[in-house]
Amino acid sequence: MQILAALKSKKITPEQLFMLSVLGVNGGNYLYNLILGRILGPAQFADAAVLITFLLVLSFAAMTFQLVTAKFSVLFENEIFKSFVSKIYKHALLVGVVMGLLIIFFANQLQNLFNTSTANMFVVFGCGVPLYFLMSVNRGIFQGKKAFKSLSITYQSEMLSRLIITLGLILIFDIQSSVVIAVGILASFVFGLIPFKFPIIIPKKALLLSKTHSKEIKSFFIITAFYELTQIIINNSDILLVKHYFESYEAGLYASLALIGRIVYFIAWMFVMLLLPTVVQLKKEGKETAPTLFKYVGYIAAISISIIVVCLCFPETIITILFGDSYTAMAPLLWKYAIATSMFAISNIFAYYYLSLDKYIPVVISGVFGMLQMTLVIFYHDSLEQVVHMQIIAMVLLLSIQLAFFKYDQIKSKIA
Repeated sequence: MQILAALKSKKITPEQLFMLSVLGVNGGNYLYNLILGRILGPAQFADAAVLITFLLVLSFAAMTFQLVTAKFSVLFENEIFKSFVSKIYKHALLVGVVMGLLIIFFANQLQNLFNTSTANMFVVFGCGVPLYFLMSVNRGIFQGKKAFKSLSITYQSEMLSRLIITLGLILIFDIQSSVVIAVGILASFVFGLIPFKFPIIIPKKALLLSKTHSKEIKSFFIITAFYELTQIIINNSDILLVKHYFESYEAGLYASLALIGRIVYFIAWMFVMLLLPTVVQLKKEGKETAPTLFKYVGYIAAISISIIVVCLCFPETIITILFGDSYTAMAPLLWKYAIATSMFAISNIFAYYYLSLDKYIPVVISGVFGMLQMTLVIFYHDSLEQVVHMQIIAMVLLLSIQLAFFKYDQIKSKIA
C-alpha cells in the first residue's frame, strides 16, 4: 500500500524503489526457473534444480560477508571504513577461491552423490564462486550505506544476464545440458559485479583496525556464518536429500513444488535487506527497534496467509500455469509446503532482527531446528508427502520457540 501511495504521488523513496526492484528480480528468477522446468521436463529439471540449489547455498554462504559488510558500513566511517572494506574484500576473495577449488576438485563425487548426468557442471560453477563472494561484499557496502539504486542495479544485472544468456544458449543452439545452465550462472556473476570499484580492494594507504574493532567484526562474522549455515540447511537440504533418496522424476516434481512454495521466503528476504541496516542505525541512535520488527513481521504474515489460501484453493491451476501438466502430481502438497516456508520466513525475520542487535540465542535456536529438520527428513522419507510433513513439524516448532524468546526478551527488558 505504501508503494502504491508513493507511485500516485510520484514520490518513490529509495527503499520503495529497492523493494520494487527486488520484486522484479524475484519475478525474473521465477521466470528463469519456470522456463527451465517447461523446456527440460521433470527428469532433466532435477539436474538443473541441483545447480539452482547450489546457487542458493552459495548465496547464503556469501551472505555472511554481505551482512558483516552492511553492518559495519553503518558503524565505521572515513579511514576506518576504508581499512575495513579492504580487509573484508581480501578475506572474501580467499574464501571464494578455496570454496571454488573444493567444488572443482570434488566434482566427480558431487555427481555421484546427487545422481547428476555430468560432473562438468560443477567444474564450471566452481570457477564462478570467487566472483560471487566479491559481488556480495560489494552489495554489503551498498546495503549498509543505503545506496539502494546501486544495490538494485547489481541484483538486476545478475538476474537479467542469467536469464538472457542461459535461455539464449538453450534456444539458439538447442543444447539442453546442465553445463549450459552452469555457464549462464557463471556469466551472471560477472554482470552482477556492476557497479564495482576495483581500486578499493587494495588501497594505497590502509589504516590498521584496532583490536576492539577486529574482535567485534570477528565475533559478528562467526555468528553470522553460523546462522547462514542454518539457512543453508533449512532452505536447501530438503531438495538435495530428495535428489539423493528419490528417482530423478520424483526429484524434479519436488523441485517444482519447492520453487513455488518458497515464494514467501524470497519476498521475506526483501524485507530482511531493509531490516538489518535500519535496526543497526536505530540502535546506534538509541531509538526503539521493536516497532520496525512488528512492521515487517506484519507484512510477511499477511503475504504468507494470502499465498497459503491461494495454494489451498487453486493448487492444480497454479502448477499447470507455472510448470505444465507434467507436474500436477504435486498439487495436493502445495499448500502444505507453503505453510512450512511461511513459518520459516517469519522465524527468519526474528532471527535477523536479533542478529542486528548482537543477540545470538535466536541464531542458535535456528541452528538446532535446522538440524532437526534435516534429521527428520533423513529418517522419514517414505514419500514426498512425508518429507513435507517433517518440514512443517520442524518449522512450526522453530517459530513457536522464536516467539517465546521474543516474549521473554521483552519482559526482561521491561524489568531491567
